[in-house]
Amino acid sequence: MASLTSRRRLASILAVVVVADVVAVVLASSAHAALLSVVMITIALGGAAAATTPGLRAAHPVTWRATLCAALVAATLWLTFFLPATTNFNLATGASMSIVLLGLSFLTGASGQISLGNGAFMGVGAFAVAIWANHHSSTPIIVTLLIATACGAIVGLLLGLPATRLRGPYLAGMTLAFAVAFTAILGSFNSWTGGDSGLQLPVALTPPRWIVDLFHSGTEILTTNSMWLADISILVTGVAFFFMANLFASRTGRAMRLIRDNDVAAELVGISLPRMRVLAFTISSAYAALGGGVYALINNAVSPSTFTFPLSVTILSLIVIGGIGTIPGALIGGIIYAYSANVISWITNNSGLNPQGNLASQLNGIIFGALLIVTMLFAPLGISGSVHRMWRSRREHRRG
Repeated sequence: MASLTSRRRLASILAVVVVADVVAVVLASSAHAALLSVVMITIALGGAAAATTPGLRAAHPVTWRATLCAALVAATLWLTFFLPATTNFNLATGASMSIVLLGLSFLTGASGQISLGNGAFMGVGAFAVAIWANHHSSTPIIVTLLIATACGAIVGLLLGLPATRLRGPYLAGMTLAFAVAFTAILGSFNSWTGGDSGLQLPVALTPPRWIVDLFHSGTEILTTNSMWLADISILVTGVAFFFMANLFASRTGRAMRLIRDNDVAAELVGISLPRMRVLAFTISSAYAALGGGVYALINNAVSPSTFTFPLSVTILSLIVIGGIGTIPGALIGGIIYAYSANVISWITNNSGLNPQGNLASQLNGIIFGALLIVTMLFAPLGISGSVHRMWRSRREHRRG
C-alpha cells in the first residue's frame, strides 16, 4: 500500500513538472529563454517535492535542507526573468542584507551575545571587495567574495578575543566603539579607501563569458544588469542560508544555545565558553562581511558614510523584527530593509513633506522604531517566531 502511494505521488509530481515545463516553453520568447525556464522550473518543483517527502527531514536532514534551498533559489531565479529592473535591484539588496542579519541572528539568537557593530563588519567586506577589485579586477566574483568573507572573519576574531571576558552591556559597548570608530579608521587609510568619497569598482558586474556565449547577449534574460546582480545575490544567499541552517542544527549550534541558556551547565558538560564565544563572533562577522561584499557589487561603489553606527542599529532592529535566532527571520528582515526606501519615498511623495527637510531625513529611523515597538508589543518573538508558535499551537490543538 505504501509503495503504491509513493508511485502515485511520484507520478503526480512528474505530471506537474511536465505541464509547468510545457507552459514555460509556450510562453518563452526564445529557445534560450525556454531552456533556462525549463531548468529552473524543474529544479524548483523537484526540490519542493523532495523537501515535502514524508520522513526525509528526520532521516536525512542535510539532504532535506539542500533540496529546500535549491527549490527556493531556483524559483526566485526564475522570477527574476520577469520582474522589472527596480524589483530585481530590491531583491538583490534584500538578499545581501539577509546574509548580514543571518550572522547576527546566530550570534545573538544562538550564543546570546549582543553586537552593535555589524554595520562596521559589513563595511569591512564591502571595502575589501572594492579595494581588491581596484587592484585585481580580473579576479572571479566568487574568489573576491571569499576574500571579503575572510577579512571579516579575521577582524571578528581580533575583536572576539576580548569578548571572552565581556558580557551583556560591556560586549555591546565594545562593538559600539568599533562601529563608531570605523569611519575614522577608513579615513586614516585614504590611499586605500578613497577617504570620504569612497571607492568606485573598476567595472560593472557582467555575466561570465561562457554564459553570454551560451544564451547570447541580446536575449532578454541578460540585457538587464540588475537581473544579473539579483541572480548572483540570490545564489550566494542560498548557499549562505544552507550552511547556516546546518550550523544551527549541528553540535556546535546546540552548544551555543546551551551557553545562551545556562553557561554554568555548558561548562559542566565540557563546553569551552571562550572558544565558543570567539567562534560565534567570528562566524557572525564573516557573514556580515559577505553581505557587505555582495552589497558593494550591487551598488558598484562603497562609501564610508554608508557603514555608520545607525546602520548597525538598523541591522539589530531588523533581526528583532524578523525574529532573533531564526532562519526565516533574517530573510524577513532583509525584505523589509530592501523595500524601506520605497516606503519612505511613497510617504514623502504623498504627504507633502519636503524631501530635503529634517523630518524626511529622519523617516528611516522613525519607521524602524515604530516597527520595533509594535513588534515588542504584539510579537515579542519577532514575525518568524510568532508565526512558528501560532503554527505549532494550531497543530497541537488539532492533535488534542
